Amino acid sequence: MSIKSLCFLLCCSFVFAFGTAQEEYQNALDDRGYIVQVGDRVPSFSLTDLNGTEHTDVTLLGTTYVLQFTASWCGVCRKEMPHLETAVWQRFKDDDFVLLGVDLDEPREKVADFAQLMEITYPIAPDPDGQVFYSIAAPKSGVTRNVVVNQEGQIAFLTRLFETEEFEAMVDVIEALLD
Repeated sequence: MSIKSLCFLLCCSFVFAFGTAQEEYQNALDDRGYIVQVGDRVPSFSLTDLNGTEHTDVTLLGTTYVLQFTASWCGVCRKEMPHLETAVWQRFKDDDFVLLGVDLDEPREKVADFAQLMEITYPIAPDPDGQVFYSIAAPKSGVTRNVVVNQEGQIAFLTRLFETEEFEAMVDVIEALLD
């Protein structure tokens, strides 16, 4: 076999392999940019909130929780956060429940200022490199999303943006998981 033929075969193999991997990645995405789905085990994560408490997928086993992805520059997040504070956190915080804000790719000081401005009392943790976010959703897929996780560590509900009907459905799922 000539070197030209070998190079051609190698190039074709690379293009095929790259195309297949890219196609599999695209097929894994849902139409809202999630790379996980309801029923999946939540990806492994470790986050430290502004009070210094570490939250991991392992330490939260046995607890129903919501990972609320947000950022200070996100207008939809700002609209949703007061509703999360009142309809979710204040309602369920005395149950075996955690609402954890996960701030995408912003420094701790900015996250603290944002939490104070939004007047939230639920814990919020910086996700400085977006490691947790990008284990849940594709890059550039939009930050406003909630991931409801049951006591066994399985994803029970996913939201995207802030729509009243979907938000109310999320609250109903949380309530059912806590019953």
